[in-house]
Amino acid sequence: MTAARLSARELTLAYEDRTVVDRLDLTIPDGKVTVIVGPNACGKSTTLRALGRLLKPKSGAVLLDGESLAKLPTKKIAQQIGLLPQTPVAPEAITVADLVARGRQPHQHWWQQWSDEDEKAVTEAMERTDVAALAERSVDELSGGQRQRVWIAMALAQDTGLLLLDEPTTYLDIAHQVEVLDLVRELNHDRGRTVVVVLHDLNQAARYADHLVAMKTGEVVAEGTPAEVVTEELVRQVFGLECVVVPDPVTGSPLVVPGPPWSASATAPAHSGTSA
Repeated sequence: MTAARLSARELTLAYEDRTVVDRLDLTIPDGKVTVIVGPNACGKSTTLRALGRLLKPKSGAVLLDGESLAKLPTKKIAQQIGLLPQTPVAPEAITVADLVARGRQPHQHWWQQWSDEDEKAVTEAMERTDVAALAERSVDELSGGQRQRVWIAMALAQDTGLLLLDEPTTYLDIAHQVEVLDLVRELNHDRGRTVVVVLHDLNQAARYADHLVAMKTGEVVAEGTPAEVVTEELVRQVFGLECVVVPDPVTGSPLVVPGPPWSASATAPAHSGTSA
């Protein structure tokens, strides 16, 4: 198995007294795109938050290069792990360029506040996410889709070896969803970034993942290649959905075709037409 910089061991996560993830073991393959899928409230976003140290474990640990995140300085983690949470909040009246530039803060020092390298990283991140023309606009004025692309640009500007994205296609139309996920693949393929993405769309997950993790009720139900994980039985078990799995005509990856919708007539008991 390939080396893994990021992993979770016996990880239990809770909000007050409600346990969401229980004794989870998870290894993120280095240099791959890992996608976490599962039904709502299964713990996938909570797990991602813990992997980025936004959530303190109740027990167990998240390890970065063999060391517990809890013991590492925040700045060191920010230099290694970029995290885009599900609903980030921008400071009031901040411009697009200024928000993207904040991604460079972990790399700056007291004796050198801004460098040519910082400028290059910000410019490239904005170009890759198609927000360069919005540089002087206030983030508050943008549409949901534009705002999401700006947040992704900030995460890219951080220029970390590990990138965690929680539902990065939220608010995006289908064309921009594909652009963002193509960008994720490009960062992985061309630059060797290790990427972990939480997605709702199982077919997008199967198309873009090297490694797919299926979760249900705070546990990993299955993990492996999309071909290994996305089966009719697994979709029924995890999502409660009858389906047919066929090859994607474009990529050959598994494609989930939902079964017929439930109807009362399909389950209604037959009547003989005679009275008792």
